[in-house]
Amino acid sequence: MITSMTGFARCEAAGPWGTLVCELRSVNHRFLESGFRLPDELRAAEPELRQCLMRELKRGKVDCTISLRSAQGAQNALELDAEALERLLARVRELAGAFPAAHTVNLLDVLRWPGVIRDNSSAGEELQGVAKALVGETLAQLVAARTREGERLRELIVQRCASLASLVAQVRVRLPEVQQRVRTRLDERIAELAVQVDHERLEQELAILLQRLDVDEELDRLCGHIDEIRRATAGTEPAGRRLDFLMQELNREANTLSSKSQDLETTRAAVEMKVIIEQMREQVQNVE
Repeated sequence: MITSMTGFARCEAAGPWGTLVCELRSVNHRFLESGFRLPDELRAAEPELRQCLMRELKRGKVDCTISLRSAQGAQNALELDAEALERLLARVRELAGAFPAAHTVNLLDVLRWPGVIRDNSSAGEELQGVAKALVGETLAQLVAARTREGERLRELIVQRCASLASLVAQVRVRLPEVQQRVRTRLDERIAELAVQVDHERLEQELAILLQRLDVDEELDRLCGHIDEIRRATAGTEPAGRRLDFLMQELNREANTLSSKSQDLETTRAAVEMKVIIEQMREQVQNVE
């Protein structure tokens, strides 16, 4: 089983403090990168929420957005943080001394400064507990969505592995015919020259030529990589990085096969292989 890095999930929770909405979006990324947009009431919970994501996800760029719609008529006990306010005003006085002409202080801006207003309502702790549970629920839905998408990707990759294996088999079947054609073409050209040749030396040169054109090793490696892809997609561990490496190896063998080919059908098969490998590579970019 493989897992996709793309997914979306959304959950809500309601209480006397209002409605809490959590949205998780994830897209492709080489590593796990998480970003959070939280209301002021939940900023202290960010480290724990980040750890929650890390326990469930291995790769992907994940955006977590939590919004709070306060209940109508709900009132919170707000209190000024005297120390935070004094630190802010000290900076304001410094700037006022440096720029006396621009010295204006808007009280609403002061109140909006993070940390100046402190929520001492009893709902604060309850809200954080609900938020953590809500993120856990949303994360479970995201993992399920990524798993479903991963299964679809696995099916596509397995189908393309079968197509690739079929092309490899076609090329292998043609090898004796291609080798015989090379030998016949060489004999015909020697006959056209109408000269005496050293047949032992000719056989040696022909053997060297056929060895240089031999693609058995490339076909064996292609089969080995296809088998490894099937094992990786059937396993339980994250396979994205391994599959990405195997795509590079497949492409290298297909290029070598194309460069060695002395047969039009083999060349066409190698080109078709590279098309299939590129399709697989695009799908693998989304695998966790």
